[in-house]
Amino acid sequence: MTPAEEPGALPSGAKRPSPATLAGKRSPGSDSTSPTRKPGKRDKKVEEISAGGLVVNVADQTGLLIGRRDKRGRMLWSLPKGHIEAGETPEDAALREVLEETGIESEILRLLGVIDFWFMADGKRIHKTVHHFLFQMTGGVLQAQINEVDEVAWFPIRDFSSRLAYSDERKLIASFGDIRTLLP
Repeated sequence: MTPAEEPGALPSGAKRPSPATLAGKRSPGSDSTSPTRKPGKRDKKVEEISAGGLVVNVADQTGLLIGRRDKRGRMLWSLPKGHIEAGETPEDAALREVLEETGIESEILRLLGVIDFWFMADGKRIHKTVHHFLFQMTGGVLQAQINEVDEVAWFPIRDFSSRLAYSDERKLIASFGDIRTLLP
């Protein structure tokens, strides 16, 4: 009897399965879920793109922030921003979000930059990219958006970045030094 005719022999050219495969485990990169992990337990990755930025009142040298309370009741101040809707440009979305969240009408002066970060929400791993612009207030009435924003307030530009709760926004604003040099 030749080795190819022995019981349990593989057909010509076939590879012997690994011990992990024989034990019912999948190889890395396999499309199937590993039996050691329950289906649906993998973190789902979501891509989000938003736009917003820093609105300034040139007349009194202040910048606009939105405040949201965290689970501990602390007020976290940040730049107004929100999702880009289908068919919108980042600029259109930024203008819309500032108006919706703050009640303030504005015009864009320039792009400040684009930042991205990761966070977890509702069991999903979210990669968020945010287009930040510098705006000049043109009108409106200061009013926090119901169910979205807890407070809106103007803060002096000279100590503006120290109010920001999120390091990526602080770094972006601080990268310009004195933001007043960018104003008309």
